[in-house]
Amino acid sequence: MLAIFDLDNTLIGGDSDSLWGEFLVEKKVVDGEFYGAENQRFYDEYKAGTLDIFEFLRFSLKPIADNDLDKMLELRKIFIQERIQKIMLPKAKVLLDSHRELGHTLLIITATNHFVTQPIADLFGVEHLLATNPEIVNGKYTGNVDGTPCFREGKVTRLAAWIEERHETLDGSWFYSDSHNDLPLLKKVTTPVAVDADEKLAEYAQENGWKTLSLR
Repeated sequence: MLAIFDLDNTLIGGDSDSLWGEFLVEKKVVDGEFYGAENQRFYDEYKAGTLDIFEFLRFSLKPIADNDLDKMLELRKIFIQERIQKIMLPKAKVLLDSHRELGHTLLIITATNHFVTQPIADLFGVEHLLATNPEIVNGKYTGNVDGTPCFREGKVTRLAAWIEERHETLDGSWFYSDSHNDLPLLKKVTTPVAVDADEKLAEYAQENGWKTLSLR
């Protein structure tokens, strides 16, 4: 059986995409005033359910395309140590372990790009990750997206392809998420769970008798 987990504000107590943007501002990799304001605007739009994912990705993937890759990999290592490790929720690790003990296949599915999220999945010991993929051409990031962004209905599309490739099934599946943006996928699984849910998801979960959980 599949146990599927959103990442930001679900398994970790923050949004890795937004935090990465703040980190790049702090390290003066990007223009502080412009980038900081845009980063906040996009995060507010995400929470409101109005985010244009392609506009956001053009913005968020630009720094890894514009800068030396070795430099960005070193910055990512520092980012994980300084910003992510301290917001990894202990109860999230317990939850992951409970599904491992049941023999479930664990999968993290996130709109945040693969460059930022792969090390976080590794820290949680989760082998399978579906994230928005930055395009790489001749070993270099282009700043474009490769394939379907892993966001809203895109999560359903990406998961369906992954399931078909691996001959998995959604029968008996679980999905844990904090965000109303994940309603398209939450409606597809056997057991949807609202985790520290935003207002819209909390209301929907209550109306539909879904499980709720706090990992905070």
